[in-house]
Amino acid sequence: MITALAAAALATAKPSQSILFVGNSFTFGAESPVMTYRPGSVTDLNGDGMGGVPALFKRFVDQAGLRYSVSLETAAGQTLKWHLANKRAVIDHPWDAVVLQQYSTLDPDRPGDASDTFTAVRGLGGLLTSRNSHVDLSVVATWSRPGLTYTAGEHWSGMPIERMALDIRKADDAVRAAVPSIARVIPVGEAFNCAISRGIADRNPYNGITPGQINLWAADNYHASTAGYYLEALTIFTAVTHADPRKLGRREKAAHDLGVRPYIAAKLQDIAFQVGRMGHCGAA
Repeated sequence: MITALAAAALATAKPSQSILFVGNSFTFGAESPVMTYRPGSVTDLNGDGMGGVPALFKRFVDQAGLRYSVSLETAAGQTLKWHLANKRAVIDHPWDAVVLQQYSTLDPDRPGDASDTFTAVRGLGGLLTSRNSHVDLSVVATWSRPGLTYTAGEHWSGMPIERMALDIRKADDAVRAAVPSIARVIPVGEAFNCAISRGIADRNPYNGITPGQINLWAADNYHASTAGYYLEALTIFTAVTHADPRKLGRREKAAHDLGVRPYIAAKLQDIAFQVGRMGHCGAA
């Protein structure tokens, strides 16, 4: 019979998994204290000193007793096509897992057009699998932007706030179907949608935040708020590790560090479990 002490020793002896996050400001946590959260816990391959969502992921896996060495390669406002063209030497290593985050509208000039995403993900997938044929590759489907929904003349103007996230997810699913090396699409945008449908988050930051609800977006109505990035990181953690985020609990350390209230942390953990692992929003 293996004692608890022996089990802990076996877990410690298990080699750590290397994971790389590639993305832009939605990954490094712009417009929030998340951007500079625990930068020493991760390796910023560009030397910018970012913590971001990767540092939240690291905090979660440490609490869950999982061993990961976490790196990030991020650049503000850039696409995956840019990363492939300009950061190939940095990315080109035998990672155990890689999380890819595309520009929030897929194409900066043609919102919703996934043509360049297909090309970039195929190229990155080929590069990464040539280094490690068993690399676990994920693509993040990002959230709806209120500034592209509630203001006039934008691609998603006049549509429900949920629509942009669903369109991005549909496009990313098509990319995954065309690039067999991609293991999954991580439904971060749908986690945001779930928080709205459950009444945890306000759907329209332009008309004020309903008392008792949270704002998932930063003041620019573009990037995420601290709670939004927390939900993003939880959803990625759930999808990549297959762990149950609800076990992190109300006393989860990153939530405490960043001022996410315990009961909100627990609600967001449940959403990440339902959407990231069960594939649906679930009951409130």
